[in-house]
Amino acid sequence: MWHDNETTTDYLNFGVVADACAKLLQQANGQPISIGVSGGWGVGKSSLVRMVAARLNVDADPNKNTYVVVTFNPWLYQDFEGARSALLQMVGDEVLRRASADEGLLKKAKRLLQRINLLRIVQLGGEAAATIATGIPIGLIGRTLAKFGFGDEQGEAADDKAEKDEDWGLLKPAEPVSLPGEIQAFRDALEELLEELKITLVVFVDDLDRCLPQTAISTLESIRLLLFLKRSAFVVAADNEFIRGAVRVHFAGTGISDEVATNYFDKLIQVPLHVPRLGVNEAKAYLALLLLERAVADGQFVDGQFTRAVQAVAERLKTSWRGDAVTLEFLKALINPQNAHLVELMELAEGLAPLLTSSSKVNANPRLMKRFLNTVFLRSALAKPQGIELDLKALAKWHLLERCDEALANALAGRVTSATEGRVDAIRVAEQSAREGGGLPEPFKDEFFHKEWLGLEPALGEMDLRPLLHLSRDSAMRDFGDDSLTTEGRALRDALMVATSANEPLTQAIRAAGVSQADAVMAKVWQLKSPKRNWRQTEDVVSLLEISKIFPDLGAKAAALLAQAPIKEVGPGLVPLLYEQTWARPVLDQWHASGDASRPVKQAIEQARKGAR
Repeated sequence: MWHDNETTTDYLNFGVVADACAKLLQQANGQPISIGVSGGWGVGKSSLVRMVAARLNVDADPNKNTYVVVTFNPWLYQDFEGARSALLQMVGDEVLRRASADEGLLKKAKRLLQRINLLRIVQLGGEAAATIATGIPIGLIGRTLAKFGFGDEQGEAADDKAEKDEDWGLLKPAEPVSLPGEIQAFRDALEELLEELKITLVVFVDDLDRCLPQTAISTLESIRLLLFLKRSAFVVAADNEFIRGAVRVHFAGTGISDEVATNYFDKLIQVPLHVPRLGVNEAKAYLALLLLERAVADGQFVDGQFTRAVQAVAERLKTSWRGDAVTLEFLKALINPQNAHLVELMELAEGLAPLLTSSSKVNANPRLMKRFLNTVFLRSALAKPQGIELDLKALAKWHLLERCDEALANALAGRVTSATEGRVDAIRVAEQSAREGGGLPEPFKDEFFHKEWLGLEPALGEMDLRPLLHLSRDSAMRDFGDDSLTTEGRALRDALMVATSANEPLTQAIRAAGVSQADAVMAKVWQLKSPKRNWRQTEDVVSLLEISKIFPDLGAKAAALLAQAPIKEVGPGLVPLLYEQTWARPVLDQWHASGDASRPVKQAIEQARKGAR
């Protein structure tokens, strides 16, 4: 299975973009910069950010500058601690760690942490807010603040007094604190420390679009405290649409416009960087490399060959603008063409990529493509213990329909119950029409996805689809009915499916099945042949006629099935045969009384009545 984690392994040709982003950060030369990595959920923002981080210190000079990367995920702090406080604390802790080797810098770093704590505590309100506003320790919280260096308190220990003499306290008796002044003092202190430590602080903010709106806005507000300081850089990975939505929620009731919501994020971000959208080439390459990665884990592909395959794919994608497409021939050149399993995997990538790219349900989203393959391989693993033999391409073809056109998948699944041995004739006819370039029968539509899906190997029209549907119960309930037919019952069913009139082998099959099996088969065949019935030929009712002749007790059931007929479609040719059966006459009387019956049908019924007198 493939994990849904960010990676520095580049299967999507993001390396070019990561190089450009890292170069922007390096060329800033200590000047503040903020970069926004924008893209929808699952397109690879986190992986791109990790690739940038891996490239930053390649050309770093410790005597002049070192990049210190801090990755902050506000989603992890949601509902536990304010994202704003957590980000400030994380930055302070990292600076403290870097300054620990120098006593002078260490004291400055500790003082910076005190200022961070002050900014965090100011959010508490109550006694804390009053203490900070007046400079006088008020109540229990006020005394606690004083103990932690935010003011004076009588009776302090000698070592506390020594620290106070070194001006560690931030609050003085009856000396109110200016919050704007403290914010500026914090910024000045952090900028000074970064310069003395010769480091550039690069803060990667990830998973912002997983947060609740208030958490997202709180994080962006905390970024403002650190933004535009010398030797600082921010890389914020988020979906722009989500940020705009969060801003609207935050300013609900103010009538904020889309333009203002957009500008809110733009004011924080100097350089917008969009994650490249994937086309068919990229999707095909991604699927192929994922499948080859799986082959390596299964011992069917050598690790060194896989490394070369990754490099070859990257080079091909770099020149795809010249028409160097990722073709099936190219993919087969990455593997041993004599290995049938690897060839099958490359054919699978070739077939899936165009449809996973064109489908609005997937849109070549890397995370969704990875989940797609996880489902296919999971079902493959579940098949073997249950004695089901299906190749990956069949599993993938069916799951592709489930994922991209659920309505069509459900419509076809509904026909499997009534199909002979699980074979859906509509799929067989549609696959043949797609190959010949003709129109598609219902429930298919004359559109790109349906045509391309029908053209994928293997053809499903001649396959028993019940195993596929049995394995797909993770996505939908599947009911194949209570198939309790015996060997004789199945033989009768198959005989009736092709029978056009009475014949001796059919009569023998009915007797061999017995009354209970004939009862079940009558209903089953009536349902199976429903799509092909035109209500004008003997073969349309042969199952009712022949079974009720051998077992008269089943006449009532035959009448109930016949009563389901669409009266408007019934032709007069059926009337004489049916009127010979006593069980059918009440149904014919209903047809005669119905306003939906055609005049020829009514005349045929009247003629049959006269002949029976």
